[in-house]
Amino acid sequence: MKQALLITAAVLAILLSAIITPASATNGYFSHGYGVKYKALAGTGAALYLGPMAAATNPGGMAFVGRQDNISLSIFNPNRRYTVKGHPSMISGTFGLVPGTYESDSKVFYIPTLSANWLLDDDETIALGLAVYGHGGMNTDYPTATFDPAGMFGNTTPTGVNLNQLFVAPTFSVLVAERHGIGITPIFAWQGFEARGLQAFGEMGYSSEPEKLTNNSSSSSVGYGVKIGYLGEWLDYLSFGASFQSRTYMQKFDDYAGLYAEQGGFDIPASWTAGVALGFTGMGIAFDVQQILYNDVKSIANPLLPNLQQSLLGNEDGAGFGWENMTVFKTGAWYMTNAGWMFRGGYSYGRQPIPESEVLFNILAPGVIEQHLSFGVSKDVGFDKELSFVVTRAFSNSVAGPNPLEIPGQQTIELEMDQWEFGVGFTF
Repeated sequence: MKQALLITAAVLAILLSAIITPASATNGYFSHGYGVKYKALAGTGAALYLGPMAAATNPGGMAFVGRQDNISLSIFNPNRRYTVKGHPSMISGTFGLVPGTYESDSKVFYIPTLSANWLLDDDETIALGLAVYGHGGMNTDYPTATFDPAGMFGNTTPTGVNLNQLFVAPTFSVLVAERHGIGITPIFAWQGFEARGLQAFGEMGYSSEPEKLTNNSSSSSVGYGVKIGYLGEWLDYLSFGASFQSRTYMQKFDDYAGLYAEQGGFDIPASWTAGVALGFTGMGIAFDVQQILYNDVKSIANPLLPNLQQSLLGNEDGAGFGWENMTVFKTGAWYMTNAGWMFRGGYSYGRQPIPESEVLFNILAPGVIEQHLSFGVSKDVGFDKELSFVVTRAFSNSVAGPNPLEIPGQQTIELEMDQWEFGVGFTF
């Protein structure tokens, strides 16, 4: 256990130095799955216990995991772009953009994760786990003055935002009635945020605190929440699992109190997941449904209009990104060969959260991905050691709508994103 704690501390240090990168393939800005094996099933896993990263999906699964440690590294490649069609009207009071297609520069990120589980009693019914992982996806850096097409507001910096979230999740789990597990996970969260190139919204009088709107370097906050879960094997081949994660209450981004509603508020939305798994010798299939409650956080859910006309950015009812709740359906299957190779594959679909009316502000955060397709393989590489690989394709998707701050019919804005992810994990 001493060795495992040393490894945990070392990898945690690596993670803390790496949180400038966003997380992996995304549903909105939540990751589509946590851990290489779960990612290989496109995030399916509420009714499965595939290792100590179960804590991030369903803490109840940790009661079945036993003594394990896992470390993984992913290479994440998001491609984000927006296209403006139609010339700006240049009429006083309008907010036209330069037509053309513009791509975000940063395209490759490296994301480590860590998880472990320790047994606390001789009967192996009580366990203490730890998982360290992240969210992201709200990251853009367009090499253009997107919101200052005429150069009137001194915007010479790239335009974009960068949001990173790190979770440290210890889990206490108990195996009850032999085949039923429950778990509880206190969540300790850190997040960092930076915005650039939004001077125009301040100069046009849209911000309550223009000096706390943009270009203030990175602002950070910490917060807390809780996740609870249950996983039960009802029959030899049938299991059911469900979990709920509360809203994570975060400190405000003080340096961006003139951008986000509630004077810089940016809590992390609540979510729930439920699923079933049918497993036979060496093969099986699982189904999950997940809902992410973006609607409950004002800085994420408040619409651009009419809020921008009725209240300043940063106020209680200040404009936000207009995101709607997202419901994601996932399925995954696995098959083990006689040679001990475990193959996994999965598919997920969830309608993206950005309405057509909200495309202007969401140039900053084009989280429009709807479909993920994943494939992975695992193989024992020694006594109690396993190596796993995964590749995930998040298919290109787009949403288009009118520029709401131009005269009707003058301009349309299309947001588009696609993603690749490659990961490797080692369990011992």
